[in-house]
Amino acid sequence: MAPVRSSATGPGRVLVAVYAIFALAATSRAGVQIGTKFHEAPLAYGLSAFAAVVYVVATIALAKGDRWWWVATAACTVELLGVLAIGTLSIFDRAAFPQATVWSVYGQGYLFIPLVLPVIGLYWLRRTAPARRVEAD
Repeated sequence: MAPVRSSATGPGRVLVAVYAIFALAATSRAGVQIGTKFHEAPLAYGLSAFAAVVYVVATIALAKGDRWWWVATAACTVELLGVLAIGTLSIFDRAAFPQATVWSVYGQGYLFIPLVLPVIGLYWLRRTAPARRVEAD
């Protein structure tokens, strides 16, 4: 059995960096959208702000490592569910989303990275789960 690492080491550092980039991008996008044209699509822009919060929480929790493992897992799970729900709704109910969110059409505006990122995050968190390290010792 391969040694199990903390979520903030090795490839986890790359994951934290990607989440940090998305936290910055989503926060910036939501800030501009809400600050300049919130009246055009309040639902979409509110969801962009929610996505930004999820990315910030995931970034911090992944960077903190072991003690924040559950928070990171919850953030990645919320992100995945959000991408799937908003992605599906934005395809089938275009009237509800006159403007795109970070998660619209499964993150199409971001090369579908928002769809893939939580899957990778959850996989990494599963591999680095604190309980697995106890069993490996």
